[in-house]
Amino acid sequence: MPGITNRAIYRKIQQKLIPFLVILYIFAYLDRINISFAALQMSQQLGFTDSVYGLGAGLFFIGYFIFEVPSNLILEKTGPKIWISRIMVSWGIIACCMIFIKDEHSFYLLRFILGIAEAGFFPGIIFYLTRWFTDAQRAQSMALFTTATAISGIIGGPLSGWILSFHGIAGLPGWQWLFLLEGIPAIFLGILVLFILPNSPKDVHWLSSLEKEQLLEQLQAENKANQQIKKHSLVEIFTSPRLWGLSFIYFTICVGIYGFSLWLPQLIKGASDLNNLQIGIVSAIPYLVAAIGMVSVGAHSDLKRERKWHIVFLLMIAGLGFGLISLTQGLGLTFLGLLLVAFGVWSSIGIFWSVPNYLLGSGTAAGGIALINSVGNLGGFFGPSLIGFFKDKTGSFADSLLILMAIMILGAIATLLIVPDQSHSKY
Repeated sequence: MPGITNRAIYRKIQQKLIPFLVILYIFAYLDRINISFAALQMSQQLGFTDSVYGLGAGLFFIGYFIFEVPSNLILEKTGPKIWISRIMVSWGIIACCMIFIKDEHSFYLLRFILGIAEAGFFPGIIFYLTRWFTDAQRAQSMALFTTATAISGIIGGPLSGWILSFHGIAGLPGWQWLFLLEGIPAIFLGILVLFILPNSPKDVHWLSSLEKEQLLEQLQAENKANQQIKKHSLVEIFTSPRLWGLSFIYFTICVGIYGFSLWLPQLIKGASDLNNLQIGIVSAIPYLVAAIGMVSVGAHSDLKRERKWHIVFLLMIAGLGFGLISLTQGLGLTFLGLLLVAFGVWSSIGIFWSVPNYLLGSGTAAGGIALINSVGNLGGFFGPSLIGFFKDKTGSFADSLLILMAIMILGAIATLLIVPDQSHSKY
């Protein structure tokens, strides 16, 4: 179609959709990890050990795991707008209810319920983007979307450190103010989703008829080609070794992400004499490096149309970072290790999520993506819990961080074995 270029169409879609999706995910991720800053006050006030904190932080992902696949299948039936709105409103309410934590049992219960409430959001958005972007365009778009986790850290660290200073206002400790003020925005954003988020390209006025026709033709042609390559039933996909291999790779990525993010304030505090606000400001820097890496490395992966070796390299970098942190107690080398971990694991996310839709085929993408994400996110339980357990047993982070280094290396090896070489040829 003369006068219309693919690049112009996809740039327009990115400009219209990605900023709003990023805002949604910023608050999703913020409500998921703000427990790491709340713990700077809450653990001492309520008498939580490192093991209790690590287990409670990780229990979010058990609830998330159980309800992830059903949630994403419901989204496919109801349409993204309604179900994503429901997810956001419910998790915002539960996030605010975290102010009612009184002991370890209520802590465990509310973190578990928060995971149930948020289940389906991230894989739902990943599936949603497959309705708008072809495989060749998806890595950069997903990288732009998942920069929200890094942006959330950039914003959330200083914000959380500042909110903790509200300690005593209206008789509430700072950690309760933290949960309340960071939970409310999700409720309002969930309502906005009903008015802002289009279900598909057919529903928007900002694409011309020719642009819609060209986009839909490309997406339909790609879906048809993928279905011809992989005519598998959903049951066959769920019993596929490749699917479980992808789940394991994502598991290792999530171990790195949440082992890092849910213990970052404590790692910085253990290596320095900084106060809570200063810890919040310093914690933003690794996330800034992560955001830059996600966009630049995602763009490079699209340019080269190569996924496998990008993921391998990034996971090895993250492993090096964990190893470096384990070997030092000073803030300088600890901080360098934190930068390497943040760059490695976050830059791998968008590239990884460009792989499953191609390997699974469009007919089973919704369920397959949800399963990969739910199983992979068990790493969010394993990473924080492991660190808390070993911290209580040894009084040091070193042993657990060496285990995390080994897990990053295993993720790189699994990528070598599972992701097809020269997979870019199909993009």
